Amino acid sequence: MSAQVISNKIDTSQSEIYGSITSKPIQLEHIDAPTTNRIPLPITEFARVLGGGIVPGSVVLVGGDPGIGKSTLMLQLATEVASQGLVVLYVSGEESTHQIKMRAVRLEDSYEDALSNLYLVTETNLHQIIEHIQTLEARLVIIDSIQTITSNDLDSGAGSVTQVRECTSQLTRISKTNDIAMFLVGHVTKEGAIAGPRVLEHTVDTVLYLEGDRHHAYRLLRGVKNRFGPTSEVGVFEMSGKGMLEVTNPSEAFLAERMARAPGSTITVTMEGTRPILVEVQALASTTAFGNPRRTPNGVDFNRLLLVTAVLARRMHMSLANQDVFVNIVGGLQIQEPAADLAIATAIASSVKDQPVPADMILLGEIGLSGELRASGHLSARLHEAAKLGFKRAIIPSSAAYTDDFPVEIDVTRARDLRDALKIVLPTQ
Repeated sequence: MSAQVISNKIDTSQSEIYGSITSKPIQLEHIDAPTTNRIPLPITEFARVLGGGIVPGSVVLVGGDPGIGKSTLMLQLATEVASQGLVVLYVSGEESTHQIKMRAVRLEDSYEDALSNLYLVTETNLHQIIEHIQTLEARLVIIDSIQTITSNDLDSGAGSVTQVRECTSQLTRISKTNDIAMFLVGHVTKEGAIAGPRVLEHTVDTVLYLEGDRHHAYRLLRGVKNRFGPTSEVGVFEMSGKGMLEVTNPSEAFLAERMARAPGSTITVTMEGTRPILVEVQALASTTAFGNPRRTPNGVDFNRLLLVTAVLARRMHMSLANQDVFVNIVGGLQIQEPAADLAIATAIASSVKDQPVPADMILLGEIGLSGELRASGHLSARLHEAAKLGFKRAIIPSSAAYTDDFPVEIDVTRARDLRDALKIVLPTQ
């Protein structure tokens, strides 16, 4: 795709930035449907999260912990787009151009093709950045990061609420009026949310979070807002010396090092957007050396773990009062949905009884406070994903709807409550 030329220079006047009193309402029937095609993105995992590609005139906010790989992923994005013939401007307020060049050299695949169309600049002044965008007639602009940009019109320092809000507002208006795709990298707070005013996420079109454990190689790019595509989609990457590598089959990757006959190990299928992913749930129960037993989750919500252990103790009469319970989701994945409850409870019971769960079985279902199992959505998609990796049996709630769409390769067993499920999975229970 050849670069498109902007016919008019960017107008940064006050009326351009803040709107004009000469604007007038237009009837819906007289508005032409947009015909601008998305900019294709060879990084398919990234394109999945964006909804199929980059929309010209869209503003995307990318957040994540320090060192998680945001700058690396943004540079890969810049080189891929620049290799298509589009002018890309990468603005860094934190690194020198030499540092960025060193990182770009490691991205061997698209580095050579992007040399003539990718421009780097170290700048924090908003008005200078706008001048660069205007001069280069860039079609994609990456700001790394928005917290470092300042406007001369404001007296507050870089990263303040006022500066972040004002700079984002002006960059968004420039993006919309000139069909420039723009990616803003944002710092995050200790709690993991994007720093700055909440209006920042409302102003932009798309909000993405790059997640993962820094001690694991896998990274998840999660969309939490998208005006041009589905939300909650997830792209899976692996951090390597050559940048972020796509993981096209994350289920297989997360199960690669599984010990199939180990007690305390179960398999469930979690839905990340529209994508089912098989993950291994590990649990370990050991006699506590302290007065109060600990409940330690990794990748599971702490309150969810407390609920599951309470049901096991109260409804299953399992002695956990003197047991430390540790639950881990392998690969650094974070599971938020309650469909993993049955797998977590079974993994704990398996560890307590020192009895392994059948290696070819997956467990799906939410646990209620009475011990009943509740159905989860997208059961058919979950079971089909499990069938692809060779699983032969599944335990699902009896309340799940009957359908002919379940894969014939999997023997589906229905359980009314947790007690019934444990009798099937751990028959000597």
